[in-house]
Amino acid sequence: MSAQQPSAPEPSATEPAAVSLAEPASGNSGTVLITGTTSGVGLNALKSLVDRGWTVVTANRDPVRAAAAASSLGIDSARVHHLRMDLGDLESVRVGVETLVGSLGLPLDALVINAAVYKPRLKQPEWSPQGYEISMATNHLGHFLLIQLLLEDLKRSTHPSRRVVIMGTVTANSKELGGKIPIPAPADLGDLAGFKAGFQAPIAMASGKAFKPGKAYKDSKLCNMITTQELHRRLHSSTGIVFSSLYPGCVADTPLFRNTPRAFQTIFPWFQKNITGGYVSQALAGERLAQVVADPAFAVSGVHWSWGNRQTKGGKQFGQELSDQASNPETADTLWTTSMHLVGLS
Repeated sequence: MSAQQPSAPEPSATEPAAVSLAEPASGNSGTVLITGTTSGVGLNALKSLVDRGWTVVTANRDPVRAAAAASSLGIDSARVHHLRMDLGDLESVRVGVETLVGSLGLPLDALVINAAVYKPRLKQPEWSPQGYEISMATNHLGHFLLIQLLLEDLKRSTHPSRRVVIMGTVTANSKELGGKIPIPAPADLGDLAGFKAGFQAPIAMASGKAFKPGKAYKDSKLCNMITTQELHRRLHSSTGIVFSSLYPGCVADTPLFRNTPRAFQTIFPWFQKNITGGYVSQALAGERLAQVVADPAFAVSGVHWSWGNRQTKGGKQFGQELSDQASNPETADTLWTTSMHLVGLS
């Protein structure tokens, strides 16, 4: 479909915008779905992939806003199609996938898990329509369901870059300095007692311990990286799909931080640019995400790609070692099993 105009009536939460895709451009291009493209890394990755000739389906809560954001960067609207999907609502994910698959008309070649919410100032948990803490519901469970529902479509693709790419973070990897920061607490799922107990109020943490909003975000991103590793272990050899995650560098001025104190939004980018050297622009981070999706050099499954905590001119990607928790097969198997139950697939 063409991008919706702002004056058009917005679809209801249970009636996502329809998608009708043209044939992809010739060459090594394909069709990719990206979540979270109204701003930041996702929006810039959208531009980089369209510039490569890819057809892109965006999945956002507000397709009108997504279309306006794409237009603001001069992205070719003929190669972009906008789908309504609220990752924090499992029913919205299901309806969105039904709409997508029913109207796609060609194989889905790649899936990018990018959208995230970060609400470190919450005093009490916010809950999803299914009764799950909102950071974990959006960042992990909604995306976990999306991946499961689209796997068969990805298997049917014959594209050389069949990939599932998941955005990680340094703050959830204790093998890196950023993952050791004790405030509010390092990412830690414990034995997943909260998931095992059903993960509904008053349970707001995967570990079953007391709610900490900043840690809830870290835990959800740890789940993302564990999911990547488990997808690789379970499915790569039988499907040929490449499963990988990445940390593109510290995008310190991304709208992800819009719910942090205003002083933090000023100081943090300055600190990353001038003290740590970790700062990466939204445009460069988006380009790196597009590379992991499309470039042959990244066609290696099971890798967590990084460019380092300090950015150097012309720095190359490398496979970053993950924490013991992120790479533990028993933890991954438990996370998979409990997540399947929480999203209603077991």
